[in-house]
Amino acid sequence: MSEVAAPLVRIRGVHKSFGDVEVLKGIHLDVAPGEVVVVLGPSGSGKSTLLRCVNHLETIDRGAIWVDGEQIGYTLRGERLVRLPHRAIAAQRRKIGMVFQQFNLYPHMTALENVIEAPVGVHGESRTAALENARRLLDRVGLADKAGNYPRQLSGGQQQRVAIARALAIRPKLMLFDEPTSALDPELVGEVLATMRDLAGQGLTMIVVTHEIGFAREAADRAVFMDGGVVVEQGAPEDVLGTPRHPRLRSFLARFI
Repeated sequence: MSEVAAPLVRIRGVHKSFGDVEVLKGIHLDVAPGEVVVVLGPSGSGKSTLLRCVNHLETIDRGAIWVDGEQIGYTLRGERLVRLPHRAIAAQRRKIGMVFQQFNLYPHMTALENVIEAPVGVHGESRTAALENARRLLDRVGLADKAGNYPRQLSGGQQQRVAIARALAIRPKLMLFDEPTSALDPELVGEVLATMRDLAGQGLTMIVVTHEIGFAREAADRAVFMDGGVVVEQGAPEDVLGTPRHPRLRSFLARFI
């Protein structure tokens, strides 16, 4: 009997509040190596907050998150959780790439320069090695011919694909996508989703917060529906999206019919 791989991501009992508003109310979730998990839900359900907690852009109030066997953001001293120093958290983030709604490219840098910025400027990689990898990544996202272009010379979809290449440049074990197509004009959404489908097909572990139901059907291994700060339903996309059990999920999906 073959061994079942340990989860790459383990989320246990995660709570997060902003002031008096409890946004996450005890989230439990595992993501296996190579798995593509799409997180769906209405605005305010806690999807993006959960994603930001995974790479410690938001602190958590209770619970724990592990990526690749390492607890993110904290260490246990006796029975007390202590937040890690900034340098240790930055080192943990090397395992985790993230693509945001907004592209956040440096406007004064070319596409190629944007992609090498973190490997060279933050992680100390040699410029020669970083350039070679960046050119390979731009080719991977279909933008080899745009390496010398500045963000203002690129469409929104092209800018987001540069942002994906930039996130991949740190060679992450996990990629997080926070509604990566929400800022794009409808005609540009397809090219970004196609790039993400290619990454999924290559076995990259991904957690994707999106409203793109078609992407969830075609590329996800598992669909997770959140509402009110909890996971309401999860499973194979054909089950969650095709025969939803929970009335809140059925109501949510009705908007896309």
